[in-house]
Amino acid sequence: MGAFLKSRWYSDRLGCEITLTRWGDLGQPVLVFPTAGGDAEEIERWQMIRALDPLISDGRVKIYSCDSVAGAAWFSKETPPEHRMYLQHQFHQWVKHEAVPAIHLDCNYPPGSDAGIWAAGASIGAFHAAAVVCRFPDLFHKALAMSGTFDLMRFSEAKEPTEELRVSSPLYFVPHLEGRHLEVLRTRFIQFVTGEGRWENIGESWGLANVLGAKGIPNHVDSWGPDVHHDWATWRQMLPQYLERWTR
Repeated sequence: MGAFLKSRWYSDRLGCEITLTRWGDLGQPVLVFPTAGGDAEEIERWQMIRALDPLISDGRVKIYSCDSVAGAAWFSKETPPEHRMYLQHQFHQWVKHEAVPAIHLDCNYPPGSDAGIWAAGASIGAFHAAAVVCRFPDLFHKALAMSGTFDLMRFSEAKEPTEELRVSSPLYFVPHLEGRHLEVLRTRFIQFVTGEGRWENIGESWGLANVLGAKGIPNHVDSWGPDVHHDWATWRQMLPQYLERWTR
């Protein structure tokens, strides 16, 4: 399964300590975002790392994960909605300015390297995976968004999104993209995959896919059908299958 590494540090951006984990020694770096309230070792507890073991052991992927600071805030609702939207933006800034440099260092990438990271996640983790590719296409080249939840205002008591959410959610900022940002994003790819069984809503994936398609951003929606449900058994099948295909 390769080496396991766990790092933890205090982030001024988030106002708390946050953990970044890694499984594997070689291969394409993939940052897997947790589900709501999940932490950096969630994917190991739910046997995702075991499901990915053939790819990790073959040196085809290195799997990273982190604590779901923003996701936990959305669903605990212990703070006002405006703070949750602020924290959402700050979490993405943590990814860009702290997690990505740590991954580049771990992969021995030279300064200024254009070697891209892939992103993946399920449920709200799918939102983060798609969002970081859309926000930072110079850093993230692909996303696998499984059983995604993309309209975060559904979890807010506020009537309107704040500016922090507008710049964090592709539903809001992608329609206004232009120039080099859009040009680079048009060379990236976002794969949506979802079931249509219990607790699944394929309409969420189609909603963001249509926004991306309207701007010429490559994406694809795969449905696994009405017998496939919103749970870890589903995602343990999905993630290895697509990563195996992408690393052939």
